[in-house]
Amino acid sequence: MTDTKKRTGTVTQIVKNKVELCLVIHPQFKTYKVAGRDPKAQLDEIVSLALTIDVEVIHAKIINLNRIKPSTLFGKGKVEGIGNTISSKNISIAVIDIVLTPIQQRNLERAWNCKVIDRTGLILEIFGKRAKTREGCLQVDLAALTYQRSRLVRSWTHLERQRGGAGFMGGPGETQIETDRRQIDHRITRLRRDLKDVKRTRELHRKARRKVPYPIVALVGYTNAGKSTLFNRLTDSTVTAKDQLFATLDPTMRSLELTSGRSVILSDTVGFISYLPHELITAFHATLEEVTEADIVIHVRDAAHPDSQEQKSDVLQVMAELGLTDTLGNQEGENVSTGQLHIEVLNKIDTMEAEQQKIVYNKALRSSAQVITLSALTGDGCQDLINGIDELLDHSTTVYDIDLATTDGASLSWLYNHGEVIERHDGETGIHLKVKLDTPNWARFERR
Repeated sequence: MTDTKKRTGTVTQIVKNKVELCLVIHPQFKTYKVAGRDPKAQLDEIVSLALTIDVEVIHAKIINLNRIKPSTLFGKGKVEGIGNTISSKNISIAVIDIVLTPIQQRNLERAWNCKVIDRTGLILEIFGKRAKTREGCLQVDLAALTYQRSRLVRSWTHLERQRGGAGFMGGPGETQIETDRRQIDHRITRLRRDLKDVKRTRELHRKARRKVPYPIVALVGYTNAGKSTLFNRLTDSTVTAKDQLFATLDPTMRSLELTSGRSVILSDTVGFISYLPHELITAFHATLEEVTEADIVIHVRDAAHPDSQEQKSDVLQVMAELGLTDTLGNQEGENVSTGQLHIEVLNKIDTMEAEQQKIVYNKALRSSAQVITLSALTGDGCQDLINGIDELLDHSTTVYDIDLATTDGASLSWLYNHGEVIERHDGETGIHLKVKLDTPNWARFERR
């Protein structure tokens, strides 16, 4: 709706676009409490998620529950109390920080006379708004249709059977819900076929990148951990970086020159989140395959967040589902990788008090893994990360004996550009080299 103007005498009144008023609820279950999670931080997260769909959150609260009511989630008293708040404040959207059943969602909408969105629906809405690439849009559509298919029960009240056959002699046909489910199934089938085509194209691009003699470094982390800000800082890019959940959905790649002079390809990826809808884990698997192809994975963490350790566990959980970790972590929280090189980055130290910074620094020093503290916003510590990537590639180097034909100038040039030539002996029929190469570049040389 565009802005409209009303004239009252000589005064012009502007009636602005209607903004949806929103209520946000974080249910806190005693029997389902997640160890280590801060309820206030969880409420702040769902509020931040709601704000990304351009609503005005005018009321947010934590509601403690002893048990789940199958029909409405909340008990009768709480449903009525929340309904009174919604009615008195003219709220049109209620966001519930849990996955609701279709029955619960339908009953709450009837009781409150407003739109009810659960955590899965909210995340799908955000992804639908933010997806830019064809693949991203297809993935969101697939996830949304999979979600909607299970919720047709709440969308239809005219579920009488349609008459089959002709005239009055026809028997019972199919319900409206069955018709809609069949249509959705057809669309899902078509989307999956389209995604296969896109995935095939992505694989061709990936094969082409494998021939490029540069290691791939992927930034992963919880949403709003500062990955895009760090990406921009390191590559001098202008990728969208906001203090907002899921500001980045589509992967972006840029070249990064290290201190040693070698170049790597840096990839910014979608942020992870707790309780990521299963539909999205499946649908976005192709997007996250960029991470599986990376030579180095940099796990960016918001060290100042009260749930930082829990967010790390969420990221490792998703990485485990992608086959990137053998375990979710040992007792000290250090993950065991499956052959990939890993760096952990503790970001946003600029937002901490001096004493808190000292604790984080000491924790990084005691870690058996490679941990770097920095501020992507100010740039403090970013050079340490660049040096860390260099060192990690150096530690994975091996000296190889390589024989080349005298006419193979392309391979010779490639080795000089991407390795360290220690010895060279030119013969009449060939060239013998001793070359120090890191593991990723050796793999690339073998594929030439």
